[in-house]
Amino acid sequence: MSMERLNPTAWYLLQCKSRQDSRAEEHLQRQSYTIFRPQLATERLLRGKLQPVIESLFPGYLFIQLSHEDNWSALRSTRGVSRIVSFNQGPATVADHVIENLRTRCSERLPDKCFQPGDKVKIMQGPLSTLEGIFLAMDGNERVNILLQLLSREQRIRVPLSHVKIA
Repeated sequence: MSMERLNPTAWYLLQCKSRQDSRAEEHLQRQSYTIFRPQLATERLLRGKLQPVIESLFPGYLFIQLSHEDNWSALRSTRGVSRIVSFNQGPATVADHVIENLRTRCSERLPDKCFQPGDKVKIMQGPLSTLEGIFLAMDGNERVNILLQLLSREQRIRVPLSHVKIA
């Protein structure tokens, strides 16, 4: 009989204490648990500039692979861990294919959208699509200010960040 049948493993969801998912991940890895924290590369406006950052896909949660033979009681006293997510008086399992799909999705590289003031940009969607302009600044997290040559004048417009790419 194979060891796999004697000791089947499954993925479970751990809820972490507020803003402590990286701490919980570190401490669980030190205890030799198999952990998965899905993270995505994105961009945020930091100090007035669009910066690439890595963020948790599910803030406050981690996936952990456990068997019935593992020490489950140690999870309760691990720093950063709040509880095992449970439904119907038992820990909720997560299917292996879900974890694999998340691993595939989270392996994507950083987007190539870091604009600097003065960059030439092209509007790709909306009523002004195909027009080119000069990137001026971010306007919040989801919009950009662009300088367009329109109607024989320079016009300052705001468009969604997702509608713009470097020309």
